[in-house]
Amino acid sequence: MNVYWLEQTEADVPANNDWLSAREAVCLNAMRFAKRRADWRLGRWTAKCALSVILDMPAYPLFRKIEIRAAPSGAPEVLVDSQPAAVTISLSHRAGIAACAVAISSVKMGCDLEMIEPRSDAFVADYFTLEEQALFAHASAPERDRLLALLWSGKESALKALREGLRLDTRSVIVIPCAASFELNGWSELRVRYTGGRDAGGRYSGDRHSGDQVFHGWWQHADGIVRTVVGAPPPHSPLRFRIPDYVPYAASPCA
Repeated sequence: MNVYWLEQTEADVPANNDWLSAREAVCLNAMRFAKRRADWRLGRWTAKCALSVILDMPAYPLFRKIEIRAAPSGAPEVLVDSQPAAVTISLSHRAGIAACAVAISSVKMGCDLEMIEPRSDAFVADYFTLEEQALFAHASAPERDRLLALLWSGKESALKALREGLRLDTRSVIVIPCAASFELNGWSELRVRYTGGRDAGGRYSGDRHSGDQVFHGWWQHADGIVRTVVGAPPPHSPLRFRIPDYVPYAASPCA
């Protein structure tokens, strides 16, 4: 399975909103808080730039035909001219940066961006499995914050692939880095196991997913950010988009 990856920053987003669909414009206008509005616009812009090449709709005026709606689960879904598109996307944003992962066809897939920052011991105890806590405890002091960001990002990606997000107990997801060195360049393999809704005590929590599931994926560390993407079927290493490579219109705000 090919997964395509694009990142954009707030500086890349046009000042106007004429690239939004009518429904998206209504949704934006209903948002009260400036940060929420900025994050939402950044995510939609990033997704539309990525989808424009996948759907062969690179001309800027066509962006209005692409619409990203939240499904009942909260996961993003893509429509073109109000009809469902045969793609799967996942969105993530942190600190003025957004990422969109795109897979052609309907698959299970999730992505995440995570800033590397200190976390408390209570955070580790509350949200991570005993296996992950042991991995963290054995890491060298300089790598602990980066490892924690990787484990948390992998959990977020898997929970998005399940279309549940943080409604599920994060301890029902176990992240297994296949290579835990942060000195590597490029993408490294990752495996994430969802334990079928069992909580930390081995009891089933009663969610709607049954049985263990294993997601395969990839992680990368660069510029103080950990990136992860997981999916089923197992995805190939993400293929990164660069806007100037595929938007041939000099007048487009993408250029």
